[in-house]
Amino acid sequence: MKKIAFYTLLFFSIISCKTKKIDETQKVAKPEKLPNLVIVLSDQHSADMVGAYGNNQIITPNLDRLAAEGVLLENAFASQPVCTPFRGMLMSGMHPLKNGAFVNDVPLLPNKTKLMAEILKEKGYQTAYFGKWHLLGGNRDRGIPKELSYGFDKVLTNNCHVDFRPGKAFFWNEKGEKEFFDEWEPYAQTNQAIDYLKEIDTNKPFAIILSLHPPHDWGKFKGLDGKMHYRYDTLDELMQLYKRNEIELRPGLKDTPDRRRMYHGHMAQVTGIDIALGKLINQLKSMQVEKNTLVAFTADHGDMLESHNAKLPKQYPHDYSNKIPFIIKFPKKIKAGLRSKTLLASMDILPTLLSYMDIETKVDFDGKDLANDILKDKLDKEDYVPIWNYRIGRARNSNWRGVETANYTFSTSKESKNPLINVLFDRKKDPAQLNNLYDNPSYAAVQKKLLVYTKEWMNKYKDKFYGAKEFNAVQPKNKWTYNYEFSPLELLNK
Repeated sequence: MKKIAFYTLLFFSIISCKTKKIDETQKVAKPEKLPNLVIVLSDQHSADMVGAYGNNQIITPNLDRLAAEGVLLENAFASQPVCTPFRGMLMSGMHPLKNGAFVNDVPLLPNKTKLMAEILKEKGYQTAYFGKWHLLGGNRDRGIPKELSYGFDKVLTNNCHVDFRPGKAFFWNEKGEKEFFDEWEPYAQTNQAIDYLKEIDTNKPFAIILSLHPPHDWGKFKGLDGKMHYRYDTLDELMQLYKRNEIELRPGLKDTPDRRRMYHGHMAQVTGIDIALGKLINQLKSMQVEKNTLVAFTADHGDMLESHNAKLPKQYPHDYSNKIPFIIKFPKKIKAGLRSKTLLASMDILPTLLSYMDIETKVDFDGKDLANDILKDKLDKEDYVPIWNYRIGRARNSNWRGVETANYTFSTSKESKNPLINVLFDRKKDPAQLNNLYDNPSYAAVQKKLLVYTKEWMNKYKDKFYGAKEFNAVQPKNKWTYNYEFSPLELLNK
């Protein structure tokens, strides 16, 4: 009897152990939750206006900490330094001649390829967008129709509006009504993102974009010199962080009281963006999701701030216009404190972020997956990224094409000999880009090679140096600003 009891006990012990092992195996085999994605954008924010990029006077502790905890890209460029085209490339990974968003206020086409949020939604992501949109086209003073939300479950935006003051800034709510903020726009939009994160299903991954409009200008002021200058003044508590008379202007720029006022407001707004970023990161910490969240910070383009006597803040080939901050923190894949010289262009952002997140897609992006190159600090002598600007004739911008390499900035125009868009700068010897070497006999071989690179990418993307004449000749019946069907290439190649 004792033997029977012993063997019975032994039998159940073995079964129990096997069951336990099966349970443990099942626990190990359970698929890990997909990583979260948080993209924070600023607008008209050059790389040199971040402390981690070497600016000792700008106050950006949260951006600097983000860089220290992740990777800072030293050579990230907005291929077309203007708002709508950058955002179109971010969402699609495609060239603007394909995705439709080739100049400001022209729509990103919803029917040409799967876009960022659509790709993520297929993987079970909760998706939301807060802040500046600028992808709808046409009249800016309207909300975003659901069918043009490009895969985002929730979109709270003013579309595109440039008065950030409390009581003036607003958003379109989910009922299609305009609601005004009672605080500075970036703070209010950050709070919207935080409120959203507090209510999400924590068992599912999430992806959000927080798109903040400052430090973009918000109108103009008449200066002491009697001329009109772009306006950046902001909240008193931010302005008080800087002493206007102690601000250092960029090299080569004539010092005037009006330019000091511009710099003062611009830098104060940058600090405000940094504060907003800090609030959002604190929310991620409180949710204990930092380790499994990829946080990326960048800007859609820079701001010349009148350097080189530029009339516009952007749409030039210079670093101040198109070299952008790009910082990624993702503890699972990226070691803290990395700096990478790898060249990155706007079209590369989406495929690169998806690669870090192990998100597979059948979309054939125009941009490159640079995830491994960035971590290896890969930069080859022959590497370049394309840069350009398109125009359809309704703005004061220019039509040019070019490239950025590790050593040079190059652009050329068929329509104008303006030295602001026909440039060749030696990036190593002349980091402030004060000495234009375009058509300099000593650099003839260099210029010839850079022109070859330029023609190479133009051929790849079927760009025949199109300008306002060509674009307007094939303009759709609804005009480019309300074109939701045809890509520029489809119409140009009919």
